Parts: sequence; C-alpha cells; structure tokens
Amino acid sequence: MKTLDKIPTGKIERASKLFKTGVKIGGNYAKYYGKKIVNPELTRDELDNDNAGDIYDGLKSLKGSALKVAQMLSMEKNLLPNAYVEKFSLSQFSVPPLSAPLVRKTFKKYLDKYPEEVFDTFEKDSVNAASIGQVHRATKDGKDLAVKIQYPGVAESISSDLALVKPVALRMFNLQGKDSDKYFKEVEDKLLEETNYLLEIQQSKEITNKCSHIENLRFPNYYEALSSDRIITMDWMTGSHLSEFTKTGFSQEVGNKLGQTLWDFYMFQIHGLRKVHADPHPGNFLVNSNGELVVIDFGCIKEVPDDFYNPYFELAKKENIFNDAIFTEKLYQLEILTPSDTQKEITFFKNLFHEMLSLFTSPFHEETFDFGSADFWGKIAALSEQYASDKQIRKMNGNRGSKHFLYMNRTFFGLYNLLNDLKAEIQVNHFQKYL
Repeated sequence: MKTLDKIPTGKIERASKLFKTGVKIGGNYAKYYGKKIVNPELTRDELDNDNAGDIYDGLKSLKGSALKVAQMLSMEKNLLPNAYVEKFSLSQFSVPPLSAPLVRKTFKKYLDKYPEEVFDTFEKDSVNAASIGQVHRATKDGKDLAVKIQYPGVAESISSDLALVKPVALRMFNLQGKDSDKYFKEVEDKLLEETNYLLEIQQSKEITNKCSHIENLRFPNYYEALSSDRIITMDWMTGSHLSEFTKTGFSQEVGNKLGQTLWDFYMFQIHGLRKVHADPHPGNFLVNSNGELVVIDFGCIKEVPDDFYNPYFELAKKENIFNDAIFTEKLYQLEILTPSDTQKEITFFKNLFHEMLSLFTSPFHEETFDFGSADFWGKIAALSEQYASDKQIRKMNGNRGSKHFLYMNRTFFGLYNLLNDLKAEIQVNHFQKYL
C-alpha cells in the first residue's frame, strides 16, 4: 500500500482538499445525468460507486476527524447505499499509513526519542492504519508490543474539520442551525478525548479491570512508561479482526459464544458501569486462537448519566412503549418532544418513534434473540427505506433527542451489526450474573 509522506494540517490546506473532492463529486453527477438522458432506466449504482470512491480518497489523505466520520457512517449499514458502506468501512483499520521517515519524525516529536532508543526492535512499517493513528509492532525485554502513534495535526484540526463538514451534515440530517450545536459539540468533545492517549490509557485500565471477570473476554496490558499523550504502548494481541473472522466458516456454536461475550460485555458496561465502549466496529475486536474475544481499543468511552439512562431503558420495556401516558412522558424527558412542538409535530414524532422503538428494542422483549434473523434485518431495512423516502420527515425539524442519543444509538447500531455478522443467538439477560 502506498504510504504518506505528509498529512495536510492547516485549515486552508484541508479545506482545499475537501473542495477538490466536492468538484469531483459534481463531475460525477453531471456524468450520471448525461447518461440518464440517453438511458432513463439507468440506476444510481455507478454514481454511488464513483462518489464513494472519490469521497474516501479525499478523506483518507486528511485522516483525523474527517476520516472518523466516514468510519462512523460505515457502521450504518441500513442508512447508506452499499457502495458507501463498503468503501467507508476501509477506514476502520485499512488506510494508507505514514511513511517510515514520517513515523520516525513523529515518534521523536511525541516521545522526545526515536523508536530505536525506546524499544529493542521496532518495525518501521505499520501493521494497522486507521483514522486517528497507526499501529507498529515492537519488542522490549522479551515482550511483544503494539505501539499506536497518532497522526500529526489530528487533534489540532478537529474543530476546523467539523466546521467544514457541518453544512453538509445539516442538510443530510435536516438539522436546524444553532439548535443543532449540542450534537456537534458532543462529537467534538468525544473526538478530542480520542486524541488524548493518556486519557485512553486511564479509561482502558479502568474498564478492563472492571470487566476482567466476563467469560471469553481478553484485554491487553498498557505500559504508561512507554506512552505519551500521542503514543500508546500495549501488549501485542494475536488474532483475526472480527470482520475477517466473520468471513470464515465458523460454527453456529462459536458465533453464539462470541456474540454472547460481546453482548454481556456491552450490557455490563452500560448497566453496571454507566459508561460504555462507544466504538463497536470490527477493527476494535480480535478473535484469538482459543475462540476468545479480544478488545484492543478504548479511545471512545461514553458516560451514561442517570437522567438519560433511566428514561432510555424504560422505553426498552414493551409495556411502556404501549402505554401512551408513560411513552409520551419519556419522549419529553429524552427531548424527542419539546414544549414548543405543535400538535401536528407531537402526533408525527410519537408515531415515528413508536414504530422505531417497537422494532429496535425488540431484542429486550425476549429471553433469547437471534441477531442473524433475516426477518429482523428485513424489517430494519424496510423501515430505513420508508424513512428515506418520507417527504414529511424532510419538512420536520431534525433536532430531536438528547445529545446522548448520538453515541448510545451508535453503540447499539454497531453492536447489533456485529452480532448480525456473527449470526449470533444470545441470552438477553445472561449479563446480569456479572453485575
């Protein structure tokens, strides 16, 4: 894979790169509509493929928060055309790495020493490159280590990158001006936390210690003396990325075991710790030779405050969804309904969220649930398609819900998708034995 000798770090330089990408996309649309005049039956498949490729090519050289947004979108399998999901999913753990000279220069900047001064051996070529940093293999005192190095300029460009993508997001999700600021602030705060590697080490040690009793779950050790605010050194963990493993011929028994471990891990965090690993994409998990689940990245941790946790999970109860008084009360507590809503808006959003929650909370209504069920995912796909073509939704103010929905919904979307990849049937309340 081609390496990068330089990453644009200045606001103007990064804006210019995004502008060039926009010009390419404009050209793709012109080409598409030209062909459609000749062939009215032409589908959008070619347009989606061209746009997805050009957007990804532009973002992968910027890295940082711009590429992180693509990574987040790749998890929404039922909300984006397949071309975007496939291309953006590359940002999970396979993007062009920094060149060896730039790695050495970056390492010296962040730890005030060159790699060979710190480790017994250090592989100059990365084994894993993602949106915020890349991983190198190293050894010291007989231990195999993974060294994650943050890309230069990532932390400093988060605010300006989000300012550049904000107008696009406002249009895409039908958000209204300043009322949407709480969502962008939530994303900005979380991305800033992800670039603070000392915080990541602290969070990693806390959660791994508290989750160490969960069966079939493994974590690396972290080495603070070999780390800094932009470098993390941890144990090298062997195994296949979950996305690679799910393409193999694993048995239903193994899929169920891994799925149950994943479910128990997440439910224990949410209900026991009131904080959660809010980045459940396949690049953050390995499956080792013992069939155990290995968690290797804790950069994005979301705290779940009581005033959100209580109404959020009260709406996961079937009897509350179908009790109009309780249902309406919880929608107000979660800021889905607001005091300024008209009766038309109240009726519309109550119906909308009743339909959504009845489907998305259905796993919590059973003793066991099959996440490999074609029926369940077919209903999700149909609902997504229905909402995408609903013109009334586009006319409504999209600023709905507490800011905490962003990462909690992302967590459940990601978790459900991973469980679907494993075709796992899980025991819903099994996690309670760990509380």
